[in-house]
Amino acid sequence: MKITDKIYKYIPKYSIKPLILCVIFNFTIYSGVRLFYGNRVFHDLTSYYDNRIPVIPVFVLIYFGSYLFWIANYILISRIGRDHCYRFLMADLLGKLICGIIYITFPTTNIRPDITTSGIFSDMLRFLYTIDPANNLFPSIHCLVSWYCFVGLRNCKSVSSRYRYFSLFVAIMICISTLVTKQHVLIDVLGGVMLAELTWQLSLHLQLYKTLKFINQEV
Repeated sequence: MKITDKIYKYIPKYSIKPLILCVIFNFTIYSGVRLFYGNRVFHDLTSYYDNRIPVIPVFVLIYFGSYLFWIANYILISRIGRDHCYRFLMADLLGKLICGIIYITFPTTNIRPDITTSGIFSDMLRFLYTIDPANNLFPSIHCLVSWYCFVGLRNCKSVSSRYRYFSLFVAIMICISTLVTKQHVLIDVLGGVMLAELTWQLSLHLQLYKTLKFINQEV
């Protein structure tokens, strides 16, 4: 069996280009907006309630593990159907675009704690802080993408209810992980979830998802 045939067995041909576009667009937005920061004033949205949330280093496993969850669910959602796939991926692109605009016009930051404890999870958390600067926070792309992984399956009867509930559970746990690792604050999480819901509806009602058909030269 050819390599392409093996790929198409798991990832529909119609979804490959849009999926690649989403990955490229995600990294372009997340890294590209930093070119506009310069000497900008960053806003700290940390609240009283955020200061009451403890640091729990072990949750860094969930934070890093989210990437596996995203890959699995994005592929699964793309297999549900062509229009459903395009609606989902257009919502993703629209959400990232809005994130980029907000990051540039209203840059945010937070003050991360000094991790003084020892252990593998504390070391992983310190490593996370070194590779991911405290910006691009509101809304949280981590929470945005995780919530997409749930809403994309939420009403799909072709996917078992157990897995749909599991996806909701994982999405919530990832949102919690962003708080207890101090990567984000509450308003970042809320913003990410609300933006996912908004763009999911906009992609359908404005039929924006139909524009993705041109990527595969469809009519």
